[in-house]
Amino acid sequence: MRYGNVELRRFFMLLVSFAVASGLFSSPLLSAKKKEQGKERSLREETSDRILKKWLEQDVAYIITKEERAAFKQMTTDEERYEFIEQFWLRRDPNPDTLVNESREEHYRRIAYANERFSSGKAGWKTDRGRIYIMFGPPDSIDSEHGGGEVIRPFREGGGRSVTHPFIKWRYRHLEGPDLGNEVIIEFVDSTLSGEYRMTWDPYEKDALKMTPFYDLTEREQLGLGEPGSHLQSGIMIEEFKRLQGRKILQHAVLGRAPRIKFKDLETVVDTKLSYNLFPFEFRTDYFRITDDTVMAAVTVKMQNRDMTFESSDGVQKATVNIFGRITTLTGRRVHTFEQVVSQSAPESLFKSTLERASMYQTSAPLRSGLYKLELVLKDLESGNVGTSYRGFRVPQFPEDRLSTSSIILADRIEKIPMNQVAIGQFIIGGSKVLPNVTETFHRSTPMGIYIQIYNLALDEATKKPSATIEYTLKKGDQTLRQYREAKNQFAGPSQQLTLQKLFPLNNLDPGQYSLVINVVDNLAKRSVSPETEFTVQ
Repeated sequence: MRYGNVELRRFFMLLVSFAVASGLFSSPLLSAKKKEQGKERSLREETSDRILKKWLEQDVAYIITKEERAAFKQMTTDEERYEFIEQFWLRRDPNPDTLVNESREEHYRRIAYANERFSSGKAGWKTDRGRIYIMFGPPDSIDSEHGGGEVIRPFREGGGRSVTHPFIKWRYRHLEGPDLGNEVIIEFVDSTLSGEYRMTWDPYEKDALKMTPFYDLTEREQLGLGEPGSHLQSGIMIEEFKRLQGRKILQHAVLGRAPRIKFKDLETVVDTKLSYNLFPFEFRTDYFRITDDTVMAAVTVKMQNRDMTFESSDGVQKATVNIFGRITTLTGRRVHTFEQVVSQSAPESLFKSTLERASMYQTSAPLRSGLYKLELVLKDLESGNVGTSYRGFRVPQFPEDRLSTSSIILADRIEKIPMNQVAIGQFIIGGSKVLPNVTETFHRSTPMGIYIQIYNLALDEATKKPSATIEYTLKKGDQTLRQYREAKNQFAGPSQQLTLQKLFPLNNLDPGQYSLVINVVDNLAKRSVSPETEFTVQ
């Protein structure tokens, strides 16, 4: 069979396509690109691992607890590890409501100081003095003999004269921790004359001639009350000194542990987060434009009363939950901190119906558009159960040259506030009180509230009023079930913002998952926007 040039060319191209699809050969450029992408991904992972390892083994090596270290090593993703690091410093922040974490800043200042002052052939933070300084800060007083030489030994160490290596004593008036307390004396000795002072509990470690017979005698040994050098084997035979020596050894061990965390209530946050949530709750975030540069972010928290622990007192059942929350930037700067006590009480006759309801809390924060992280901690005071959530969120932009909308809030209740009434407090948006359905799950017997704001509508040059058409589309999957259209041509005054508040009946819907699309058309600027949300009918 003979082929023309066209047929041969087609046959050849088909053959090449088959070979490529079958993996018989591949493009060198494609292979090189894949290899390069693999190298970049590997480099990013390697860099991240190196940073996290450095944080654990260097940055917080002396202040992280054994339990925290074990928990950190069990984490499998970088996201979990970085969340852990943020919470690690959060729990040590003495002033959570300020924009600066004083504990973190002081910690890194101490590391810098140790590296500058205590280096001795290795980084200052690795030395014994560096470790104590980083853990406990500067001592209240320092007694140093950097040159060593002949000294008079204190009576509590046996008295007499001694020739010593260079040594330093740090005195802390008080250190928090078991077996520490008041008047903690820490001694460092440079027995190698290398400039590295090692911490020691043995007061004779600094004695340069302690192994030389008939030198470096204590007063008791000089009086013949002990063999020369006996104090090195059995200690000075004074009961009080033996007691002090025992305390010194114990202190030495305690000084090697991480400092105790002062804020024990925040310590439970990390402990719970790393295991499981004992107190369940749900929350949502919604966004509304305030100005061109500022967005109001509303955080709504919902907990079921049946998950709260009630205690009976004088015929009344009472439960209390503490809420603590914080919004931070990705760099750790705090922009909003909130806390609230949520209480429920009911007489015994209404207790059962109270358990069937839910408790809610809402806070709002003015933010600029961008990425943030929300940290939430809820604690049931009666049971001690704690629930936590750590989630990133993005505050949207509302450019003034673009038609846009706020979040769609599907609400259990929407109430207009009278014009003569001051609108303040929780759940207030503009001139309405809106109670969001946090889970977006509704019972078919109750209408669903819809609340949304529309921004940047064009104004008619003659009437100075906007004109818009709004279409609501109810869908189940890809199937359109219902559509409703309304025109907004009449307004009380000139405004580029429109607020929609409606009740949507659900009684003719079967239980299941649905979506609602709100299509807004600016009739003057010929622009449109179509936000969508999902909900469940029970």
